[in-house]
Amino acid sequence: MLFGAFMSSLVYGLVVGTFSMGAQLWVAPLKITGGLFVTAAICLPSLYIFACVSGSRAGLRELGGLLAGLLMLMTLLLIGFAPVAWLFSQSTQSLAWMGALHLVFWFIATCFGLRFLAEGFSHSQARSKAGLHTWVVIFVLVAVQMTAALRPIIGTAGSFLPAEKKFFVTYWGDCLKTDSAATH
Repeated sequence: MLFGAFMSSLVYGLVVGTFSMGAQLWVAPLKITGGLFVTAAICLPSLYIFACVSGSRAGLRELGGLLAGLLMLMTLLLIGFAPVAWLFSQSTQSLAWMGALHLVFWFIATCFGLRFLAEGFSHSQARSKAGLHTWVVIFVLVAVQMTAALRPIIGTAGSFLPAEKKFFVTYWGDCLKTDSAATH
């Protein structure tokens, strides 16, 4: 599953890179794949802790398998969205529009992946799902912060990674301001 998620995220990243072309054809796949797998690695320990606190009988291996399934389902759905993303990347110059489109695709894919994880978690005999729900919030926050930590994923920059630190809301707001100023 991890290999499939790895390959699928590389392919989707290549499609994301077609918006800016050039170096983004290799930078975007690397950042998307790396960001996704780093997010999973960062969040796996807290998933295990919340599962234990919830009374789950699932071990680290089972939870890792569920997380791998989440990644696989997410990236397969992103591959399904890739032709649409490519079409828009070839027909618009709006960075904000493309960012929003990819976020919508990511959100839909993540919802399905999280539903898979929750279904698997329900078989772990946990007494409560509160820990899982808390973990979902953490996972989503870490994933969206990765978009700021690895910026730019869609546009171009002079360096591979940003020099300054930004919270994802600030970064997204800056992107909207820049795009709005460019169209006026």
